[in-house]
Amino acid sequence: MLFAASFLNAAAQEKGRVVVVKDPKIDSLIAKRLELNKSTVPGKSIMVSGFRVQVFSGLDRQQVYAEQTKFKSRFPGTGTYITYTQPNYRLRVGDFRTRLEAEKFMNELKKYYSSMFIFSELIILR
Repeated sequence: MLFAASFLNAAAQEKGRVVVVKDPKIDSLIAKRLELNKSTVPGKSIMVSGFRVQVFSGLDRQQVYAEQTKFKSRFPGTGTYITYTQPNYRLRVGDFRTRLEAEKFMNELKKYYSSMFIFSELIILR
């Protein structure tokens, strides 16, 4: 009981003061990560978890490439990615850091595409 009372007394004396104790290596790791995010090494991309919008899925290879061409003409600055998982070709677009960004872009796409889905996957950090 005496120990608890002395602990409460010590906490009351430190009210309003926060002491942060951390390893100095944390600051260097944060600085290295920021440098990696800023650097744009030609031919090297940084991959992070993010989201893409799937705008097409079908069996015909030529059709998925035609859809990719149409998409690129409508949205030239947006990345397009074709994948094949037997028997379907899929066209996914964008490199969004958050689901909210992907949802906003999906709202822009509604006039062109009727069936769309958001997928979580590795994206290229730009």
